[in-house]
Amino acid sequence: MSRATNFRTVAQQVILYTLLALMAVLVLFPLYQAVVTSLASEADVSNYPPKLFPSGFRFQNFADALTLAPLPRYLLNSIIQSSIVTLSHLILACLAAYAFAFIDFPFKNFFFLIFLSTMMIPWEATIIPNYQTIVNDLHLKDNFLGLTLPYLATAFGTFLLRQYFLSIPKDLHDAATIDGCGRLRFLLTIAVPLARPALGTLAVFSFLQTYNQYFWPLLVTNDKNMRTVQVGLALLQDQERFLWNVVMAGVVMILLPTFILFIIGNRQLIRGLTAGAVKG
Repeated sequence: MSRATNFRTVAQQVILYTLLALMAVLVLFPLYQAVVTSLASEADVSNYPPKLFPSGFRFQNFADALTLAPLPRYLLNSIIQSSIVTLSHLILACLAAYAFAFIDFPFKNFFFLIFLSTMMIPWEATIIPNYQTIVNDLHLKDNFLGLTLPYLATAFGTFLLRQYFLSIPKDLHDAATIDGCGRLRFLLTIAVPLARPALGTLAVFSFLQTYNQYFWPLLVTNDKNMRTVQVGLALLQDQERFLWNVVMAGVVMILLPTFILFIIGNRQLIRGLTAGAVKG
């Protein structure tokens, strides 16, 4: 019976890891294909069926991508835009989440539900009002304030941090208040350090969400020096033909900051996603 149980356990693990390996291949294959295409010649790209392994390494594609479009400038614009939005999300979400978690005021739960209801509004429904406000009323076209102003607050981040703050024992907050610890001091010295996993998760999601924006930067930027990387990718094409190898070279360069961010925040991201899953 013991051998049968061990055999069944080993078989289940083999099946599980085989399925995980297959899923990993499916997820990573588009990325692999993008790297292969970025290093291929134009003749290799036009072959059918496409090659799974490059016949050569044409690094000139990356130089061509930098020639067709000022990708370093676009990359800098996207990093500045994403950093402003991420920093604003962390600050405003911390303050709002602290208020909803620790401060008692009339109709708190009602206002919190109203706050969360904004997550159900499709972003397409807010494009026209935001454009009217930013471009026609405030005249903030072709600058970072116009790129970031409609996205400086986040209901999702507030909800995430509020739930994390609620896991902090209320006795700890009461003891700190009795010892003369003010609200801002408690937030900065106790609540924020304890919520680092949630803050890391929010920072990664906010940065990537802003970094991958396309439609809004396309609307509020006409100056080529203010374009972001997602909009700049459209410039990586010849007037007569579409150079997939050059486009993929630009895509690979654009993906590098996201990979670096993921490597740096991987541990905090996992801790933030699994926080509260196990109690004890």
